[in-house]
Amino acid sequence: MNRTSRLVVLLVTVVVLGAVAVGATLHAAGRAARKDRAQAGGPAVTPGAVRLDDPHRAFFRNMAWGPHRDEITAVPAGRLSGPRTASGVRCLRFHAAAGTGICLEAVHGELRDSYRAVVLDRRLHALRRYDLAGTPTRARVSPSGRTVAWTVFVSGDSYAGTAFSTRTSVLDTRSWHLDANLETYALTVDGHRVHTADINVWGVTFADDTHFYATAATGGTTYLVRGDRTARTLRALHSNVECPSLSPDGTRIAYKKRVRGADPDAPWRLYVLDLRSLRETATGEHRNIDDQAVWRDGHTLVYSLPGDFGSDLWTVPADGSGAPHLLVSAALAPVFGR
Repeated sequence: MNRTSRLVVLLVTVVVLGAVAVGATLHAAGRAARKDRAQAGGPAVTPGAVRLDDPHRAFFRNMAWGPHRDEITAVPAGRLSGPRTASGVRCLRFHAAAGTGICLEAVHGELRDSYRAVVLDRRLHALRRYDLAGTPTRARVSPSGRTVAWTVFVSGDSYAGTAFSTRTSVLDTRSWHLDANLETYALTVDGHRVHTADINVWGVTFADDTHFYATAATGGTTYLVRGDRTARTLRALHSNVECPSLSPDGTRIAYKKRVRGADPDAPWRLYVLDLRSLRETATGEHRNIDDQAVWRDGHTLVYSLPGDFGSDLWTVPADGSGAPHLLVSAALAPVFGR
């Protein structure tokens, strides 16, 4: 190939690569613009005042495309598919109880995004902000609203593999005392203290302001642990439990369980554990569940599955009966009043 031919090839290559780059940029810009426009046939979403202590409302992160995407919205508690009132507060993860909210949000920078936890009052006004060490993944508030917890990934971005590390923090909203990392608590398994460096803790669910349940992982095994903030202890109760969620009466734990023979990238099914007998019950949901389910009431579980706009909420009975059904589309991180 002579010099002229090489120059022609180089010029054509530069033009083609430039066209590809421009096309990718325009496609991304078009997709971002579509997300800012409400989709045809989507839910009605309008801005308005939202109060976390309203007993007649349920709350979730709105995933519908439009100007209020990712905002915490309120809907009638008895009609979740009804019109959504958007708060203006955007969260990646959210939970609330007794008028206290926790919002894990992205802070968009010029070079990269960072993340922070924001404690909210009943009107969704920020009370305190805390910088996060990684990507938000779980958030919970105790039934009284006086204690909050959050989990972030500090490496990796999925619980499915083994190459991940988490950091879970618990905050007292009265004293503002922060336990920045629950891995500093004393973990015992089968009555023996665990001193290994591979401990990870995630997915807190509160029994009260002092006691909670969570997942602890060490040596390739995940455990349901009961935590005590006063004693700073974690005690293993049962194995193969991830992202627990305590029932309103405090007697059962809903959780995702790894099942044999499943795809390694989609290994979890939704189970319920009786805390007194430690008997497990598989729910009627047989798809992969990568979520920390919530209890809508004492009998029904709600969880997210991928949907057209990122996430839909599904529901299934907690006792193993029935079949799952779609509860509300384009929604994530539900909160139901008690």
